[in-house]
Amino acid sequence: MKRVELLAATALSVLVTSPAFAQDATTTEAAPVVQEYQGANDIVVTATRRNETVQDVPVAITAVGGELLENAGVEDIRGLEQLAPSIQATTGQSAATGTSLSIRGIGTGGDNPGFEPAVGVFIDGVFRSRAGVALAELPELERVEVLRGPQGTLFGRNTSAGALSIFTAQPEYEFGGYIEGSYGNYDAWQVEGAVTGPVTEAIALRFDGGYRQRDGYIEDANTDRRINNIDRWNVRGQALLDTGTMTFRLIADYAETDEVCCGAVNVVAGRTVPAINAVAAAQGLVGIYTGPPSDRIQAISPNRDYSERVRDWGVSGEFNVDIGDVSLTSITAYRDWRALRDQDIDFSGIDRAYRDDYRVDLTDFTQEVRLQGSAFGGVLDWLVGGFYLNETLELRDTVRVGNDANAYVDTLFAGILGAPPSAGGIGIPAQFYGSYAVPSFPQVVAALRGLAPLPAGSIPLFGQVLYAGSPALQAAAPPGSPLFNYLNTPLAGFTAGQGNNNDDFRVKTDAIALFTHNIINVTDQLSLTLGARWNHESKKLDASINNNTATCGFFYSQDPRAVAYRQAIQAANPELFANFFLLSCNPALNTEFNGDYSHDREENEITGTVKLAYEFSPRVLAYASYDRGYKSGGYNLDQAAFDTVLLGGDGPQGSDLEFGAETVDSYEIGIKTSFSNSFTLNVAGFYAKYNDLQSLVFSGSNFVVQNIDSSTSKGIEAEAIIQPIQELVVRFGYTYLDAQYDSSNDFTGTPLAGLEGRQIQNQPQNVVNAALSWTPPITNRLNGLFHVDMRYQSAVEIAGRDPINPDRGLVRNEGYPLVSARIGLQTDDGKIRGEFYVENLTNEYYHITGFAVPEQTGTYAGYPGTPRFYGVRARFGF
Repeated sequence: MKRVELLAATALSVLVTSPAFAQDATTTEAAPVVQEYQGANDIVVTATRRNETVQDVPVAITAVGGELLENAGVEDIRGLEQLAPSIQATTGQSAATGTSLSIRGIGTGGDNPGFEPAVGVFIDGVFRSRAGVALAELPELERVEVLRGPQGTLFGRNTSAGALSIFTAQPEYEFGGYIEGSYGNYDAWQVEGAVTGPVTEAIALRFDGGYRQRDGYIEDANTDRRINNIDRWNVRGQALLDTGTMTFRLIADYAETDEVCCGAVNVVAGRTVPAINAVAAAQGLVGIYTGPPSDRIQAISPNRDYSERVRDWGVSGEFNVDIGDVSLTSITAYRDWRALRDQDIDFSGIDRAYRDDYRVDLTDFTQEVRLQGSAFGGVLDWLVGGFYLNETLELRDTVRVGNDANAYVDTLFAGILGAPPSAGGIGIPAQFYGSYAVPSFPQVVAALRGLAPLPAGSIPLFGQVLYAGSPALQAAAPPGSPLFNYLNTPLAGFTAGQGNNNDDFRVKTDAIALFTHNIINVTDQLSLTLGARWNHESKKLDASINNNTATCGFFYSQDPRAVAYRQAIQAANPELFANFFLLSCNPALNTEFNGDYSHDREENEITGTVKLAYEFSPRVLAYASYDRGYKSGGYNLDQAAFDTVLLGGDGPQGSDLEFGAETVDSYEIGIKTSFSNSFTLNVAGFYAKYNDLQSLVFSGSNFVVQNIDSSTSKGIEAEAIIQPIQELVVRFGYTYLDAQYDSSNDFTGTPLAGLEGRQIQNQPQNVVNAALSWTPPITNRLNGLFHVDMRYQSAVEIAGRDPINPDRGLVRNEGYPLVSARIGLQTDDGKIRGEFYVENLTNEYYHITGFAVPEQTGTYAGYPGTPRFYGVRARFGF
């Protein structure tokens, strides 16, 4: 009986564990065991400075592991847009100084390094003080964490909108490495690699390096040059000491770029375009290319360019040690970043104005210290820390006038004044600087009386026309008098190279913060988080302005002849006088502002967080939170922010460059579910009220800082991961965003007039992300690779307002998708792989951002998105 029972039990065991009812009678192999695979969202993150998975931390966070980053081809932080719906990266007139990141519709827009980021970037725990500084090529990554909402009680540097925390691959105690290369259209090629291994049982080293280049995708209408290329290289070394009770990680890196960025194409041609094209045509050039923006063609002055050279290096050390039950972390870093660029700032084929060796130097020393542990038998999980930042920002601005500055002003006014009175002109072309042939005064009088035409190719001086039509001037300036001769002589014009020579700005920042983040485990399911931060910041500005613009002399001269001429113009047409002043003595190079300036500011702010989390089950977590966020004020490093007395201002003062701090009260509720490794779904709702939001806006002739009284960002985020088998991962993300300037604002008389209650420009209401990665086994050692990702965003208004339909911008994007894909083969350990890739598969055209072009009324330009890129890539690991 016992033998029968034993045989029956054995048969039952075979039926339960065997994948088939029939086996070869001669086989002796054990039945295969089904292994439980790790879910794609079971990535261990340190968002709360504790090692927890995404599903266990009550924070709105997107975590992207190294494998997905590799499959998606993420080269720098801009590539994260394809994988995280609530983040957006824009680049303006400079990749180095004009890049902005936003989360939930809030960022720090504008091409001015005086602005600190609303979205902080931390690479291996080290704060990168500007988005452009963090834009360099990234080495091999371990993971990226995108934290949404204000941060301050866990990170060294506080941020008002969110943070990117990037973790690079560390040294390993087994010898290994890789080399990777790629080639694609636009003559794009790249090579990178790394090697790592042990030196002793406790010390390991790692070295990374890479070089990447690609031709530009914007064509110059006047030469064979291309804009927006890539040419950059980087090296990085690491040492890791791990004794078991203490670790120390030392990182040193160096990177350079030498590129041509950033071109902008014409989107809306304003009324100044005929004048620009006339000046250009006389030289056999295209002034403004007026074909469709999707042609990606821009007219550039042949003697100007968009060169941009960046040098970035730094050293950091992270020390971790356990002192009894307390963990100590110290991160010390020094970073030095420099950008040097030239720029054809009139965005046209004429040589109106340019930047020449514009330079930014930024050095940062940061020190962060954290202590954390637990108390009361694990009821309290506590953390306290401190942070110090010492930063020096130096900027040299060099806006200068070019060879066509006089001709542009004269041609423009000749067209304006030549229009009939019904169109705002006087019916007679006229000039100020004598760029063209000047007829004698009797010829002008004869022409005005209809007795004879002006000589061919000649344009009268405005002073002659004004004199001929003004009895008061005729009485005050009889023929032969000094004033008569003055009015019949061209005004002193521009000399090429005049302007900023140079404008120098320096801002010293010292920031100290103490912070604490404490989790009280009320029960096994219920936890309360309390955090606080004290911020103290001091900033000191020193500026030296030195302009030598000759045309400003007419407006500030006390010569009785100049005074009489100015008064005559103002009396005849005040609007003409103001426009003539702005075109001849633009605030960006006004000699009235010459001098030395100093200003300092000091801030103290308390911020914090309160969070309640409840774990309904090991797979369902809900939370609610309140965060008080803050971003310090500072200085807009641009003399155009000064007030000019000539137009009713109170004159230049250091305080004109100052802008205030922004604060935010943010509320959030969320739920995280992971019913199995096959499916996770996280949903968050948020509401954030911003006060004094910092914004850089275009005023018509220059960019100015505006603290916006009240703005609101609210919406819903949802992220899901479906992983039915280990080899197939599908990610979905959706963000509904309602980010508005509140209707309670009064923008009357400001550049934002009429935008009260409207969506913040260039922020889509709906964003959808999807990514699929499939690595099916083909043989025992070989897997396939198929990856596709997509980001769709709804229509956005970027710049300007359509006079016929004010709800539409003159620069806007309709809703569009961006699709990228890869297909290839790889070994089962991922060390060797080859693939074909394509980015922007459907070759969608879109504007990254856009702007009203200074000194070109009604003209708007856009920075075009990248076209379709494709190529092959191979990786060999060892």
